Amino acid sequence: MRTHQATGPHVNRWMIVLGTIIVQMGLGTIYTWSLFNQPLADKFGWELSSVSITFSITSFALAFATLFAGKIQDRIGIRRLTMIAGAVLGAGLIASSQASSLWMLYLLAGVVVGFADGTAYITSLSNLIKWFPERKGLISGISVGAFGTGSLVFKYINANFINTMGVSQAFLVWGLIVMVMVIAGSFLIKEAVVAETPANANTKSHSQRNYTVKEMLRTKEAYMLFIILFTACMSGLYLIGIVKDIGVQLAGLDISTAANAVAMVAIFNTAGRIILGALSDKVGRMKVVAGALFATAVSVMTLSFVPLNLGIFFTCVAVIAFCFGGNITVFPAIVADYFGLKNQSKNYGIIYQGFGLGALAGSFLSALFGGFHITFTVIAVLCVISFLIAIFISVPGQRNKSNKNQEEVVLKPHYNVG
Repeated sequence: MRTHQATGPHVNRWMIVLGTIIVQMGLGTIYTWSLFNQPLADKFGWELSSVSITFSITSFALAFATLFAGKIQDRIGIRRLTMIAGAVLGAGLIASSQASSLWMLYLLAGVVVGFADGTAYITSLSNLIKWFPERKGLISGISVGAFGTGSLVFKYINANFINTMGVSQAFLVWGLIVMVMVIAGSFLIKEAVVAETPANANTKSHSQRNYTVKEMLRTKEAYMLFIILFTACMSGLYLIGIVKDIGVQLAGLDISTAANAVAMVAIFNTAGRIILGALSDKVGRMKVVAGALFATAVSVMTLSFVPLNLGIFFTCVAVIAFCFGGNITVFPAIVADYFGLKNQSKNYGIIYQGFGLGALAGSFLSALFGGFHITFTVIAVLCVISFLIAIFISVPGQRNKSNKNQEEVVLKPHYNVG
């Protein structure tokens, strides 16, 4: 049996993939924000730290929007939602070109852009996974990888805009391009309607029912998955934000050499999304997550306690970025495996709050304890805890069902016929 129904008699699923890739690349461009911090500070005389807060607001608004995106999709449909989100996202960036105060920047580039981006991100990703129930890991990797690729490509495009036309005008052109990309991609996207769980599903790794949000929140597995995602995002996002500083302060590298780690993080982050996403379809998603958490713990402790040189530093950074990219790619598929495809956008929106909180937690700990070492140690401990959870967690109801079957075998009477 199939887990989706096409809206027409003949639907080319790969055109939906293409549309989602275009949309996700447009959405991923917001991760070029660091390019705008210094030019905005220089132009308006703002404190650099105050300007940098904008992206924290964007990230929080993005995560917060995922709580409501599924409900909006149910009302207006995936295509219309994506189209509106693209228009609002572009308009937010275009309006940011006229921002002359920090509060306007926080509102437009932070709240408006973040909310629109998160709304389109989670719904287009979840919709695409529904179209490919037999390749959830690979498809998630393609979609989330496109998001990362958009960031990588537009680092050069937006840098050129800022250098040639100034930071405010760069916002205007960036907004127009993103608006066109997301709206154009939306025309290729079609709604996937989940019918039922496939008959050939692996009952050990796939749920046999579609959970609502309330039903999901009654399971202990939802909170266990939240802890794992929180840990994965805290470790990856904290490193991405300070990788250049680590290279200078802990590895003794010069600023230009350490800055190369920023590009390397983007490359390995994107590679992890594609490779580990596809691998999870073959070997099992929780095995991939457990392996990534273990590798992250080892790398973080190495950065903290081993004397660093160029090779060790770049190896650890590459491993952490690769594992982070893989983990956030595999998680949408895990939520679908554990709680069904029907309410994927809503259910993943809840678990995805681990991303928003993880983004804040690393920086908060570092500011609280004053340095990399204690934060790295906390991250390593959380990775070990999450590693153990990943090893022992199972699909809701499967463990009890397995135990019940074993009890029935033990209690079944045996008769000797002679």
